[in-house]
Parts: sequence; structure tokens; C-alpha cells
Amino acid sequence: LQWAKHATREQHQRLSRYPGAHALVETLSVLNSSANWQMLDNWKTRDNKSECRRCALVGNGGILKNSKKGKEIDSHHYVFRTNGAVIKGFEQDVGSRTTHYTFSTNTLMNSIQSYAGAGYRGPPETRYIFLPDHDRDYLLMKAAATHTLVESGREKGKKFLRSNTLKTKYKYIYRPSTGATMLLAALHTCDQVSAYGFMTPDYKNYSDHYYDSSYHPVGFYVNHDLRMEMDLWQQLHKAGLIRLYMRN
Repeated sequence: LQWAKHATREQHQRLSRYPGAHALVETLSVLNSSANWQMLDNWKTRDNKSECRRCALVGNGGILKNSKKGKEIDSHHYVFRTNGAVIKGFEQDVGSRTTHYTFSTNTLMNSIQSYAGAGYRGPPETRYIFLPDHDRDYLLMKAAATHTLVESGREKGKKFLRSNTLKTKYKYIYRPSTGATMLLAALHTCDQVSAYGFMTPDYKNYSDHYYDSSYHPVGFYVNHDLRMEMDLWQQLHKAGLIRLYMRN
């Protein structure tokens, strides 16, 4: 999580040895309102005076279909969703609240194009966690903040959650999934993290998405290492760092 104060020469020198986008100073300089400084900006004025910030991370996995976890999800202080988060008609399983929406330029465009038939109409009006995993994403953010035309930028993925893919010819297109980035951001922000709709070892028993009208197997592509992420969620769950929803 980077703010304007992180746009320093020292930070640039530290990150410049890695390929990818590194928080262009021109972009961070326009994110100067208090709304951009905190992910949980209304925490101090909350009605519920609990000191424990409870967050629900809602993925779109088929494991949520017929789960009846909607009320449980909505009972959290904050509810994070991502990509093609279809809610209407699935409230009993996935809840209805959204306090944070996580996306990148690619995932937002793909979600609008791919999941319109399932009822997705675009991101809700809420807090946004924008993942600038390409140079062009920083340029888009600056253009949106300054009401100027979008410039173009070369695509280069950021490198964290180091997959073995980084040792192959596909290293320049690999990046963590949007859901993984959302979960890790919440893990560093919330006191209690509950993850729903994330991939579990029995993923073959469920369709790719909870809103699929018929069974579609989970697709594996070289730009994400979903099995590595699945193993990490199991480790975090066993360590008590997250509460991962599993059927078995």
C-alpha cells in the first residue's frame, strides 16, 4: 500500500531493480485527499465501538453456491469483493453489502465483458482498492483523478507471491490473482479476516463461480499460480491468521 509520502528517490532506487510498475510520483501526488490515506476511513466514527476490525473477503468461487453464508458475511464490519461480484439473486449465499471493491484495469474490463450475462453490471459505488500492476494503470489513475485523457503505457507485471512461473519464459505476464492481493491487503489492515469463495483442495467439486448456471471447471492459466495461492490460504488458516470457509 503506497501513498504520496512513499514517492521518494530512495524508494525508487530500491524498487528499480525489479521489473514492473513502481508508483509513479506523478500519480501519487494527485492522491492527496484524506479519503486516499486510509482503507478503513470511517473506523473512528463507527456506531459499533468494537476494537476488533472484522473483515469478510468474498471471492467468486463456486464453493459459495448454496452455502447460506450471506448473513454471516454481512455481519462483518467491512466486506471486500472483487472482479465480477454478482450479488442480485445470490444474497443468501454471498450477502448484499460491499464496503471495498478490488480490481485492476484488466479485471474490470474482463468482468464487464464476461459476466454481464450472469448479472454483473460494473463495480458498486464504494471504496475502491485499485491494483496498478502495470505502468498503464498508474497512468489511468492519474487521468481519472485529473480528468484528463488516458495515456498509454507498456504492460509489465509486478512480482510478489513468487511463483515458479517467474523462472520460466512467462515471467513477464505472471502476477498474483486479484483475490490474492485483496486478501493480503486485508490481512495487513483488519484484525480478523474471514475468507469466503476462495479455492480449496476440493475445488473440483464446485463450479468456477457461484453464479454459473451450469458446471464449469476452474481454469488454470500461466498468468496466475492458483494452486500456490490455495496452499498459502491453507497455511494461513491453520496458523489462525485467517478463517477460510471450507465445506469439508
